Amino acid sequence: MDLITLTDPRSPISEAYRTLRTNLSFYSLDHPIRSLVVTSAAVGEGKSTTIANLAVTLAQSGRRTILVDCDLRRPSLHTIFNLRQEPGLTNMVLENEDTPPLQETGVENLWLLSSGTLPPNPADLLGTKRVDQVIAVLQEQADIVLFDAPPVVAVTDAAVLGAKVDGVLLVVSAGKTRRDHAERAKEMLEKAKVRIVGATLTNVPKSSTMGSYYG
Repeated sequence: MDLITLTDPRSPISEAYRTLRTNLSFYSLDHPIRSLVVTSAAVGEGKSTTIANLAVTLAQSGRRTILVDCDLRRPSLHTIFNLRQEPGLTNMVLENEDTPPLQETGVENLWLLSSGTLPPNPADLLGTKRVDQVIAVLQEQADIVLFDAPPVVAVTDAAVLGAKVDGVLLVVSAGKTRRDHAERAKEMLEKAKVRIVGATLTNVPKSSTMGSYYG
């Protein structure tokens, strides 16, 4: 189940997402995180499922939360929430719209800005000043804005976007993420002057602690 925080809120996995929410809240009390990119080292490590469930728990805590699909190569958040892909982020950027085409998710306090029409050059689009303006508009309307970005090792999108926000959370999959990929992803983000706030571990065996987090 992609949205286990809704389908089975009492499960250990749902509790792990709430713990992640708490850890992020306490990460920097002096400068609270109001914009966060969630990414992974490589493909298929659970970043979109992680960000969707994190968004649900943040919204359930009473925070106005906007979830943005910035994976402009393989967007999936609209599918997870059973919503439209268009119009979305790229339409707002390219058509110079000031009002975000937000969609209600069915979860109180949570809205989705889907990817929109997929561009031929995602990294170039994400690096524009217009995206800075869009981020500012979204932050005016929410307590926290979460951005789902493509894997770090595959493309530069996450590093480009990460430099524009308060921090980046790296998703690592137990038994799947290669150590060298994780180390390379960390190095690439640091080289881009991105603030890595921590990592979260997915697909941990049930006998272990689920969804562990470190800063």
